[in-house]
Amino acid sequence: MEKKKVGIVTADERDEIQKLFRRHSGLADLAKIVTADNDELYEKVVNDLGDTNTRFQDWWNKKGEKYNWESAENGRWQINFDTCEIYLVIQ
Repeated sequence: MEKKKVGIVTADERDEIQKLFRRHSGLADLAKIVTADNDELYEKVVNDLGDTNTRFQDWWNKKGEKYNWESAENGRWQINFDTCEIYLVIQ
């Protein structure tokens, strides 16, 4: 695995993606324990998870375009929440 620094974001931008990351993680954990038996809660979790995934990907797309980060076909961007640095990770 290769990891290369390709940029940096502001603290406010970091806070936006960190909030979405935490929300996604919490919803993903919740989705593992909520069964389809509880139809209403299950649908809410699935819908919220889908919405959060979309917002999460939109953030990366917008920031990647704004800052013109290097990308790769088999790569993904990753953030260091402590330093606000963005890395391109290639498998």
